[in-house]
Amino acid sequence: MTSPKPAVPAPVQALVDAINAADTEAFVGAFTEGGFVSDWGTVKGGRDGVRSWADTDAIGAGARMTVLSATTEGDTTRIRFGWTSSVFTGESDGILVVDRDKLASFTIPPSH
Repeated sequence: MTSPKPAVPAPVQALVDAINAADTEAFVGAFTEGGFVSDWGTVKGGRDGVRSWADTDAIGAGARMTVLSATTEGDTTRIRFGWTSSVFTGESDGILVVDRDKLASFTIPPSH
């Protein structure tokens, strides 16, 4: 028996679905115009930056993402997620900030 997947806001689910579907356009479209990804302190902002991160670290690396746990307070959702790709395989934390129906940011803080 599998446990139910954690509930997350629609924009967060859109990011997960885009990664798992290997859909770069949907991934970029999940973010606001000025949205950004911060991966261990390396920030890639705007549509081109978000696309660049997707190409090198996520979709272009064959990533699969599974949300293991999630808590949402206001516009901020904190998740623990499983990740497999040609770049990294393991678990990480993520902090996602929602701005209306899009993501303003996806931050993966250093794990140490």
